[in-house]
Amino acid sequence: MQNEESLTYGTVEKITPIGQGTRVCIDTVDVLTPTEGVLAGNTGHGYVLILSENRESNTYPPRSFRINAGGLHQYLYQQGSTRYLEEVRGGDTLIVYNGTESKGVPVGRVKMEKRDLVRMEVNAGGVRLSAVLQDAESVFMLQEDGTAISIKEVKEGARISCFLDEPGRHLGEKIEEQINEF
Repeated sequence: MQNEESLTYGTVEKITPIGQGTRVCIDTVDVLTPTEGVLAGNTGHGYVLILSENRESNTYPPRSFRINAGGLHQYLYQQGSTRYLEEVRGGDTLIVYNGTESKGVPVGRVKMEKRDLVRMEVNAGGVRLSAVLQDAESVFMLQEDGTAISIKEVKEGARISCFLDEPGRHLGEKIEEQINEF
């Protein structure tokens, strides 16, 4: 593992059901810990840490290799650059984060399926960011106290792990530009 940019915490302000859409599950070929996941979100200025499915829930067995990363349109932050979740493929290297460190793991396959989705809006020190996630109890975020919380249990006011970035990207690489994303 290597040192990574510092993650911060943001306050969940709103969770809204938005209907069905295509979500992306990334299956790695390695075991992920319960606090490892990817940074994904709707904007280039901030991402939510979405954890692996390495825990049991009432309806899902643990899948220590999988991350249900959310809507296919979202940015996936990968050590200074981004790509869309839709672009991830088997054979790629995926950078996963655990809050203090990161590591690369090979991707075995990617599953895209229609599912019910929610939009979660987060305020991180005055920076507003958001993510579109599957509305399923197998989708977890990391809380400020170090525990995982399912999107089904997240309430307004919850503090979750996220990463703030500077907006402005072209083909995933940082560029200087004026941009507004919502």
